[in-house]
Amino acid sequence: MRFTSVMNFKVVALVVLALSMAGCGTSVKRMDTGEVKDLSGAWNDTDSQLVSKEMIDDVLSRDWIAEFKGEKKRKPAVIVGEMRNLSHEHINTSTFVQEMQRNLINSGKVKFVASATEREEIRGERADQDIHASEATRKAAGKEKGADFMLKGTINTIIDAASGDQVRFYQVNLTLISLVDNEIVWNGEKKIKKFVERSSLRF
Repeated sequence: MRFTSVMNFKVVALVVLALSMAGCGTSVKRMDTGEVKDLSGAWNDTDSQLVSKEMIDDVLSRDWIAEFKGEKKRKPAVIVGEMRNLSHEHINTSTFVQEMQRNLINSGKVKFVASATEREEIRGERADQDIHASEATRKAAGKEKGADFMLKGTINTIIDAASGDQVRFYQVNLTLISLVDNEIVWNGEKKIKKFVERSSLRF
């Protein structure tokens, strides 16, 4: 009888262990890329897309484009400069910059110039072509298009926390600067505020 009880206990223990291990497994669910899902309350892809679109929509609606076209008779060329992360958290600013580039290019209102890093890589390719490529396909140096304006900015945060809850405030400031005379032709600002409530349950 004692042996049966011990066996029953072992069987129950094995079942509990198996269920526990099954509960600890990883579950993956595919999501639509446009679906909003905030887990930690930190800056995420939705914030990047939202801020980029609204800021670019604003800069493209201002008078500087019409004034430039009226004077130069062509579309302005824009380059994205430094995007400084001054926040309390790690933010992938390169993703944000890519969002801005995409929205600027797809607007059809401006031309876009490669970044400093991209230009160095391309110049290296031209130098290689000077040695190895045929004359018919070789791309000569000295024909790059210069940018007319530089878009740069900062991302800041203010975090207020108490009893595990947080209010996270993000402020993005962008400026568009003329490379001819350093005139700031546009100054944009976007704010995002999130309340992050932590569950009181503990396991």
